[in-house]
Amino acid sequence: MPTKIVNVGLIGFGLSGRYFHAPFLSVIDGFRLKGVVERSKNDAQQFDPAIENHRSIESLLDDKEIDVVFICTPNETHYEYALKALNKGKHIVIEKPFTTNEAEAAEIFDLAKKKGLLATAYQNRRWDSDFLTVQKIIAEGKIGRVVEFESRYDRYRPVPVKNTWKEQGGVGAGNVFNLGPHLIDQALVLFGTPESVTAVVKTVRDNSDIDDYFSIQLGYPDKCVTLKSSLSIYYNHPRYLIHGTTGSFIKGGLDVQEETLRLNQLPVGDNWGLEPEDRWGTLYSDAYTGIVKSELGNYTPFYQNVYDVIVKGAEPAVKPDEILRTTRVIDLAFKSEQEQALQKF
Repeated sequence: MPTKIVNVGLIGFGLSGRYFHAPFLSVIDGFRLKGVVERSKNDAQQFDPAIENHRSIESLLDDKEIDVVFICTPNETHYEYALKALNKGKHIVIEKPFTTNEAEAAEIFDLAKKKGLLATAYQNRRWDSDFLTVQKIIAEGKIGRVVEFESRYDRYRPVPVKNTWKEQGGVGAGNVFNLGPHLIDQALVLFGTPESVTAVVKTVRDNSDIDDYFSIQLGYPDKCVTLKSSLSIYYNHPRYLIHGTTGSFIKGGLDVQEETLRLNQLPVGDNWGLEPEDRWGTLYSDAYTGIVKSELGNYTPFYQNVYDVIVKGAEPAVKPDEILRTTRVIDLAFKSEQEQALQKF
């Protein structure tokens, strides 16, 4: 049987649309990137001349052939655009953060359920090489029961960039919304729902209009989980520091997929997502102490799952209850900073 084609529309063609979604959608069998919303540019046609250009969201949503819409726009627009797309009968994939608060996320899922449509978040970092490696080490008991887990996602941008919405203040702005969803989602996948959230959310750079530092502690009865991110870290190599009852695992560096995609390389080949050795982590235990080769990173399973949900009725890999948990942690993190107190989950 011929492969059923799922027509995709992208709202926005910036970093995410151009360097994450378009490359994967162009190489995975069954997807057709049919249309892209760009207000004034024609970058999508430079990527593939066959992509149709839309100057408005309404124009793209009126295309009855489009099955699923990827929302890749400023954070505060996600809720509005998601409701519009669902009301037009489109499945939706929303960039992180899914919404700016849990109440909006719940409303989106209620509407999606009523319409019988997929609504999910683009949590691609579940398929990073480093996270897959950590997941495997923990699952195989290489360090025993985890008692302390620290995950960092840092960047060095000491001077705020004023010509991007990510550096402008307002609803949905800041580092908690930008990098926080990645770290939070990974921790929740590993350890489940926490009992509490405690957070420090700060602006540490001169002339910054956003929160650019956070430290979030997820409360569990048997382990300490800390998630950190700063835009002022000159040496931003540390990524994971994990201690268990029988060993430790320490790893630096970030997954290579983003930097490879930015070089205009398509996600194909047996070595896609292969980390260089200088990014591999080190395992310390009585049974073995030494370098651990990283698993291959590959975001393809996320997209394949979206296809399988739409065409075959599969369960979504990134589920509504998981997304709601992440949005709740973010809500509670800001509340914790505001009240300077632990927040019960």
